[in-house]
Amino acid sequence: MADQGLIRETACTVVDKLKAGEVTPLDCLDALETRISAVDDKVNALPTLCFDRARDHAKALMQKPAGERGLLAGLPVPIKDLTDVAGVLTTQGSPIFKDRIPERSDLMVEHLESNGGVIYAKSNTPEFGAGANTFNEVFGATLNPWDTSRSAAGSSGGAAVALATGMAWLAHGSDMGGSLRNPASFCGIVGLRPSFGRVAHTPAVAVDRNLGVQGPMARNVEDLALLLDAMSGEHAADPISLPSPATSFLAAARSGKKPVRVAYSPDLGITPVDPEVIAVTRKAAQRFAELGVIVEEAHPDFSEAHECFHVLRALDFAMSKQELLRTKREQLKPEVIWNIEEGLKLSVAQIARAEAQRVAITARAVKFFETYDLLLAPATIVPPFPVENRYVAECAGHKFDNYVQWLGIVYAITLACCPALSLPCGFTASGLPVGLQVIAAPRADAKLLAGAKVLEDILGIASSTPIDPRAPKS
Repeated sequence: MADQGLIRETACTVVDKLKAGEVTPLDCLDALETRISAVDDKVNALPTLCFDRARDHAKALMQKPAGERGLLAGLPVPIKDLTDVAGVLTTQGSPIFKDRIPERSDLMVEHLESNGGVIYAKSNTPEFGAGANTFNEVFGATLNPWDTSRSAAGSSGGAAVALATGMAWLAHGSDMGGSLRNPASFCGIVGLRPSFGRVAHTPAVAVDRNLGVQGPMARNVEDLALLLDAMSGEHAADPISLPSPATSFLAAARSGKKPVRVAYSPDLGITPVDPEVIAVTRKAAQRFAELGVIVEEAHPDFSEAHECFHVLRALDFAMSKQELLRTKREQLKPEVIWNIEEGLKLSVAQIARAEAQRVAITARAVKFFETYDLLLAPATIVPPFPVENRYVAECAGHKFDNYVQWLGIVYAITLACCPALSLPCGFTASGLPVGLQVIAAPRADAKLLAGAKVLEDILGIASSTPIDPRAPKS
């Protein structure tokens, strides 16, 4: 019988046990398989499993000396269904690719496996990652374990739910307009959008495509840092990838180094936010003051963010999916069609203007971080919403122009090239998680993790997960 106590351990603890020989990668896989069979039919987080492949990899790792099994030493990790894993169904949440099995893994997956990660599942995602609510016509909707009538957000919703329910110790995700941060916020776990170039991946469409990045998800900051260490490193096939830092991200997270001055903004000056979300995140941000940290309300100027992101996201969709629009239009969901068509309508002048706006936004952010060590803000503008809603159409009496605009509080940070994570910081009156977005200057990932760990310790809610899925309150 698999040891179900293992699922409640932190990833760092399990890796230590793997390195000490107290458990094996096969023990971990057995525990996960038992847990998945017990809870995933209630939440639909991991629709594709590959345990045979995982056990083959685990057995091969176990033939190596303990010191040669990589940073993760055989710890299992699920991969988001947008990313190729060799020999494993990879659908991107689209009926177009419902039977697609790639022959080669993405560079990121190969690197993770070379660092001792064992791939055992693909996590659910909306079609092509679009929409920030995890549902698709291939596998259906992923449900929030805190209340299964609610959305898990997206697009890394399956990964977040797997973590929150104990079906994963660590998980891979990706983020363009909050796709790591939104699900982390809705599910009470931690998700990091690292600086671009931090995690090498297989280039597609454009060598310097950087609105979207790959990143780690976990139940706490130390585990998050461990996975970032395992994912990081340069690769010649990804020319913008960065070398791993001399000091590990896990060491940075454990450094205890606190910020001197932080800023909190309830809305970044660009979006409505639910009053309860503001109250919970502001209270959490103010907890820094208990350590003598200066906390002030401030933010950079993000006034151009909506126009800029709309154009650059549409351009990305047009570059990457115009051929699908031409040949498979009837199999695309309406939001994806709209985004591609918006991109195809763009003029060179509009693209040039958006790129100039991004340069200006980034410059203002860099200047801002000369004064502040961190910027804090809500990670999402609403608590988890009903899963049948395709997206958030309005907030605090404001109706949004399109299905993406409710994500402004996260995509503004994407545009500024800043690393950012969502940290569990409290709960609504009805018991739903709220995430605090913690943001640092470009490439200041280590400072970000150190500050987030300090605040996590003050808040004391990192042990809230894993949970068993909870039915809606009557």
